[in-house]
Amino acid sequence: MTPTTGRERTPGPCTPTRAGSFRLDVTTQHWWWSDEVYAIHGFAPHEVVPTTELLLAHAHPDDRGTSAAELDAAIRTGRAFSSVRRIADARGRARLVAVVGEGRGRTPLGGPAEVAGYVVDLTDVVDERAQAAATVSIVAAAESRSAIDQAVGVVAFVRELDPAAAFGVLRAASNDANVPIRVLARAIVDGLPTLQHDPGRVSRFLDGLLAPAHRTAAGAGA
Repeated sequence: MTPTTGRERTPGPCTPTRAGSFRLDVTTQHWWWSDEVYAIHGFAPHEVVPTTELLLAHAHPDDRGTSAAELDAAIRTGRAFSSVRRIADARGRARLVAVVGEGRGRTPLGGPAEVAGYVVDLTDVVDERAQAAATVSIVAAAESRSAIDQAVGVVAFVRELDPAAAFGVLRAASNDANVPIRVLARAIVDGLPTLQHDPGRVSRFLDGLLAPAHRTAAGAGA
């Protein structure tokens, strides 16, 4: 098997992914790791001697049995395998890796001469996507909160209430019609431009919007 160069591969515009290769001589049980596989496990190149025991020691306890079974099957039959596994590197940092491999060559007894494959570190990619998803949720929540705050201000002004009482009006309307408060708030905020911010028109708009029939309709159309 020809070792890979270990060059970083980029699945997206931001996050490079480390990928390395490995090889196990089935007869001698001698492992070879590329520099990237050492790094994924938290070691400098050749800092430790890679062994099956070391590999499994770094596996997450819940994944260790599966990892051992896949490797054993590949050693016995040469069967290809692929899985996503959790490991802890030498510094105790949790990492998520994809491992693919297969048996290659043949011994006189008919089994594979070696098991070879690749390890891809998915940790940063997964973390970045999780952060991006969290950011989207935070932005959406902030936008919803902003709409509610604006609606509270409108109700407070038109009904001559303090903010707490104005929020109570919105909350009561929301509970009464089983319509999310953000839906009512958005309807109020979105309606302001067409009402030209005229207090009388806004007041009549609120009277209609906060009536039970209209609240129900607003929720059905959201």
